[in-house]
Amino acid sequence: MKVSESVKEHTVFLNPDEIPTSWYNILPDLPAPPDPYLDPGDMKPVNPQKMLRLFAQELVMQEISTERYIKIPDEVLDAYLRLPRPTPLVRAKRLEAFLKTPAQIYYKCEYLSPAGSHKPNTAIAQAYYNMKQGTERVVTETGAGQWGSSLAMSSALFGLKCRVYMVRISYKQKPGRRVMMETYGAEVLPSPSNNTKFGRSLVEKDPEHHGSLGIAITEAVEDTLTDEKTRYCLGSVLNHVLTHQSIVGLEAKKQFEMIDVYPDVICGCIGGGSNFAGFAYPFMTDKLKGKTNTDFVACEPRAVPSTTKGIYTYDFGDSGEMTPLVRMYTLGHKYAAPPIHSGGLRYHGKAPSLCLLINKGYMRSVAYHQNEVFEAAKTLAQTEGLITAPETAHNVKYAIDEALRCKQTGEKKVIAFNMCGHGLLDLQAYDDFLNHKLQDWEPTEINVPTYVK
Repeated sequence: MKVSESVKEHTVFLNPDEIPTSWYNILPDLPAPPDPYLDPGDMKPVNPQKMLRLFAQELVMQEISTERYIKIPDEVLDAYLRLPRPTPLVRAKRLEAFLKTPAQIYYKCEYLSPAGSHKPNTAIAQAYYNMKQGTERVVTETGAGQWGSSLAMSSALFGLKCRVYMVRISYKQKPGRRVMMETYGAEVLPSPSNNTKFGRSLVEKDPEHHGSLGIAITEAVEDTLTDEKTRYCLGSVLNHVLTHQSIVGLEAKKQFEMIDVYPDVICGCIGGGSNFAGFAYPFMTDKLKGKTNTDFVACEPRAVPSTTKGIYTYDFGDSGEMTPLVRMYTLGHKYAAPPIHSGGLRYHGKAPSLCLLINKGYMRSVAYHQNEVFEAAKTLAQTEGLITAPETAHNVKYAIDEALRCKQTGEKKVIAFNMCGHGLLDLQAYDDFLNHKLQDWEPTEINVPTYVK
């Protein structure tokens, strides 16, 4: 059957042989050299050799690499194709019609992976490099469970044992994610847990502690250091993670070229920053070179407003102060994030490269309450048929707001975002929203220690 042109303009596909064969590393193109990670012991730049005890060697090399493109191993490409990749780029024409906007809205379909999100793009790579190195077990943390599910799946693919420390409030809110991880063969512990010294110290004070990503990171790192054959994996923040996620933006860039379109606005939710960076950075390189003036907008929760109310300074990546110090926008590593349903966005800091771009004015950020993002998610569901993750709903909210601004001004902007996760395991959150049970939070006081003047 011949496909009409009107149908073609809804969805843009790439053939499997058009999948990018290298990841894009933004570090060589940043407007200023990234600040080094600091060893909290002497406040000097961390020796990469120290990181080898935590991460697979190849991941450490990618973390500090100044190569613009890093070849994707054949085994990783094969796993990508089975997800499957490339993922489609879809125009949200029903949403546009509902909003009566002259704007065009496009989204990349990363929710189609078996884990239901973009996270396998780096989980597969990290599991592969650990397997090649001889690692027997990987340990990680997870907020909403998308990252934990992805690493559990990838560990099974490459024959690794996997332990996941899941933020306790999400462990309770999202039992489906726990079951998913356990089905893949992972061991899942609510964090804070009794399995680590740091976790026990918190549980003793408060047996029902909600937990946070910062706490779960500390537990995962502490656990990793107990066994030489174990390595730690991280789902966001660090440069090698963002580099792996660039497969999303590289594909999208090709797809937009196929229809002779270039985004005027690229928006995305930020927890640690991997989803937004992965989609945005291949386009950001054009802006950094003065070729375009695309508006890059990072969307975060008002309950955890790292880039909109936080401080740009050095801080620990974890609550227990076991990680290096990183320059980023932060609310302080002791920040007690409220139990919002967007578990993947409940992190006190953000990716250093993303923070640098915001600080230098190449990106900007906005913040939303959870009730308004669920309202946007409901609109998307009733027009495009997609029930999206609470995290992704933040960029849906911005896309709708921007499209309505275009309706007022008559501007025909092209708005693009990464549909980075489905919400089919988040239906309790939707039930709470539909029954007016969601609470909106916002910090009244933010205290960030000063480590480097």
